[in-house]
Amino acid sequence: DAPVDAVGAMPVEMEAGGGEPLPPVPPSGPATGLGTPPPTPDTMIFEEYDVNPFYDTEDDNLSTFAMDVDTGSYTLARSYLRDYDQLPAPEGIRPEEFINYFDAGYEPPEGDDTFAIHLEAAPAPFGYPDHYLMRVGIQGRYIAPEDRTPALLIFVIDVSGSMDREDRLELVKDALEILLGELREDDRVGIVVYSSTPYVVLEPTPASDYNTIMSAINALGPGGSTALAGGLELGYRMAEEYQREGEITRLVVCSDGVGNVGPSGPEPIIEMVAGYVDQGITLSTIGFGMGNYNDVMMEQLANNGNGNYYYIDNLREARRVFVHNLTGTLQVIAYDAKIQVEFNPEVTDRYRLIGYENRDIADEQFRDDTVDAGEIGAGHSITALYELALEGADVQGVVATVYIRYQDADSGEVVEISQDITVDELLPGLEQASVSFRLHAAVAEFSELLRESRWAEDGSYLAVLELAEPLVDEMGGDEEVAEFVELVRLAGRFVDR
Repeated sequence: DAPVDAVGAMPVEMEAGGGEPLPPVPPSGPATGLGTPPPTPDTMIFEEYDVNPFYDTEDDNLSTFAMDVDTGSYTLARSYLRDYDQLPAPEGIRPEEFINYFDAGYEPPEGDDTFAIHLEAAPAPFGYPDHYLMRVGIQGRYIAPEDRTPALLIFVIDVSGSMDREDRLELVKDALEILLGELREDDRVGIVVYSSTPYVVLEPTPASDYNTIMSAINALGPGGSTALAGGLELGYRMAEEYQREGEITRLVVCSDGVGNVGPSGPEPIIEMVAGYVDQGITLSTIGFGMGNYNDVMMEQLANNGNGNYYYIDNLREARRVFVHNLTGTLQVIAYDAKIQVEFNPEVTDRYRLIGYENRDIADEQFRDDTVDAGEIGAGHSITALYELALEGADVQGVVATVYIRYQDADSGEVVEISQDITVDELLPGLEQASVSFRLHAAVAEFSELLRESRWAEDGSYLAVLELAEPLVDEMGGDEEVAEFVELVRLAGRFVDR
């Protein structure tokens, strides 16, 4: 692509309490279930990205990005709305993380295939008239828990003073107890903690030794400053010492992302994390807490550690992350996975990718297999949405071809597959689209409104609600969809104040 200008992308500190005070909206209840909602969050650190523009296909008909996505942005925004009665900071909204929070239920690949591509397009419910919304869905193959390779999980846990809140360290401890119930008996768990200095709490121990691991977790207590870099260094040393050939080795950082002892800026820490990936040691991050929270650090650590970034705001989300996401996707099925969408200039006039601004890859690097991209775990799915316009009402032929390219984790071979979508496959109306497609359309517009995107200037939370509300019944009262509708209502109330 002609790259989006990100020269001005700098960490933004959002100080709470700006502007006139707003009258209270009755909350839906604290999501943590741990008592009264905490005070208004103070400094929150995000990174600001420009919004993807429309591209004319005569000038640039290729869209390329890493096949890698997190969900932390959605749960962080949910905490703002439900627990703090505030609109989230626009700089913290990443639409792809909103969209990918909701599972589309894509059919898995057939036979020995690693991925299946699912394409669907219908008239866009938001944005310009006569535009289409195209969904690119990728589903990775599943691996049963009993067939997964044993894993060494090193938890690097922040126990500094900033974690001394119920929605932080106590929630970490509850979440780890949930995790233990999902591990195989031959998985191993090690624990490193850090405050002013890092230290080892538990050498790698078989998950079958539940009591020993839980005793170590329950003994954790907060205090001191935050030596994030030192905690990571100690965690990596433990991983190197106990790493076994053919075994999954992953660090999992549980923190609010704040580091105030040692190198606290992201660059030196990220260099260290990226260096260990080459040794087969990956890293995921799990964020906890609001106020003095560093979203930038947590997301970039996971991106460079070839892992995923999650944000946990309550016990239900802890179950979702540890039961369905973290343990289910530990087994890597593809390395350096990339997506390239080639739009046919004879049929498609222009397009824009919704989100993925910080996952952009230069078009010419799609077939450069030395370029670092996404690492995909078993059962992982990826969804991307494009808004596009056709050249005219009577055009025929291929609208776009979707390519994915990756290194197969089993064979080591580089594989490339593709799939077309034609004009004849464009649905005549949104009502003909799948229920998950309509949900993703509503979620995408919600994220665009929250981040104050120029492409949603004429949009409204009411329009999102009108599309999303009927989906709750269509999806059998799905709890996460019902919660999403409630978030739209909460956000919409700010417009009426």
